[in-house]
Amino acid sequence: MDSRFERVIHEIDRVNEEDPTLEEVDGKKTPAALLYGQRMTLMLVKFDQDASELLRLAARGQHIRRWSIPRESYPMDRKGYLAWRTKLKLMHAELIKNIMTTHGYTEEEARVTGDLVLKKRLKQDPDAQALEDVVCLVFLQHYFDDFIAKHRNEEEKIVSILQKTWRKMSDEGHEAAFGLDLSENALGLVRKALGSNE
Repeated sequence: MDSRFERVIHEIDRVNEEDPTLEEVDGKKTPAALLYGQRMTLMLVKFDQDASELLRLAARGQHIRRWSIPRESYPMDRKGYLAWRTKLKLMHAELIKNIMTTHGYTEEEARVTGDLVLKKRLKQDPDAQALEDVVCLVFLQHYFDDFIAKHRNEEEKIVSILQKTWRKMSDEGHEAAFGLDLSENALGLVRKALGSNE
């Protein structure tokens, strides 16, 4: 019989398979939220081989059902963006907690996992910080080049976002970032962002 951990992972993936947005990798189209969860898991394994079970669940479910609250449903400004992100995090946390308690986890275990997704006690809780590091690493490895292309005439904005991203990361996260296989364009912008911080 599958463990409760495996059942929760399976349920998170089942939900994320419903994402109508498909991303093509090596000729295969995969629901974007499902692919993101898989990438989070793989990056966490590389970053922290001893990651706790609850941290692994939080990583897999970080973007569960993300597509159901479109960015366009909030004002397209900074305030609207922050409100959208907050709403998403609350939804992700509640969904994961409900799935976990359905499959045998305690209310306390579900609460801790939900708090990780909500990024509570960042810089204080090692698991919360590890999750933030992995989020940033996955962005840099898999989504940064597309972001650069989308904002190709907004280098100042890209550099500013990189600086904010870097500040969220730990020293271990910074070290891992320099070990990523980044494009020359991406690496050049990272160096520019860090140079601007000095």
